[in-house]
Amino acid sequence: MDRKYRVMIIDDEQSARKLMRASIDWESLNMEVVGEAASGIEAINTIDEIRPDIAFVDISMPFMDGIEFTQVATGRYPNLVIIIMTAIDKFEYARKCVSLPVFEYMLKPMVRAEITEVLERVKGKLDNSSDFWDDNKASSEGSSSKADSTETIKAYVEENYGDPKLNLAFIAQHFGFSASYLSRKFKQDTGKNFIEYLTGIRMTKAMDIARSGHKMYQAAAEVGIPDPNYFGRCFKKYAGMSYSDYVNSEDYEGRNAVHKTGA
Repeated sequence: MDRKYRVMIIDDEQSARKLMRASIDWESLNMEVVGEAASGIEAINTIDEIRPDIAFVDISMPFMDGIEFTQVATGRYPNLVIIIMTAIDKFEYARKCVSLPVFEYMLKPMVRAEITEVLERVKGKLDNSSDFWDDNKASSEGSSSKADSTETIKAYVEENYGDPKLNLAFIAQHFGFSASYLSRKFKQDTGKNFIEYLTGIRMTKAMDIARSGHKMYQAAAEVGIPDPNYFGRCFKKYAGMSYSDYVNSEDYEGRNAVHKTGA
């Protein structure tokens, strides 16, 4: 195994994410933490970029909880190793995951030795399996008649950008490709990563909504990112200012335009 196994931590508590990063000797396990998410929604939107082998998932999160994330993620990434983290008062709730392919359930606060023991077992499982992010079907998919045109996919995104579960894997599954093949094809045809394109569509729509004076949570829900914190970070990165500043700037420009025309 040449590469390190990639770990993603999904927890709405930043302190918990930082503690897990710092407390485990990832190097000795041939692992590295490559990404975090503060909600299931953020994780679904970024997982194709992060490409984890292992995901620690807190069961209690806003907007998309750990159970819903696990249902979506295991449906699209059947080889992803998911470790559910739950407080003892939520343990019965966690039992709803028993029908899902969860590798382990761990009670919070978690103990370093117990995490390490679970990760050693995960490593043994992964050492005996292939890299599921690699694409072994590219040649056969290249001649697929189901969706030869990237324009068809772009049109689908334009029409369905408001679905919070929309991401690369969802699109790939819908059009009959593997995610890795579609990722390469989309980048080759458009010059953009799929997540960049999807986020661009969503933020362009969000800016239109902002101009009408809607609240941020309304815009976030309408464009398929109901987690306002993640939406706010995406909007600021795309627009160069916060949502509220953008709304205020649009209000000012609108008032100024009315004043100049003498209306």
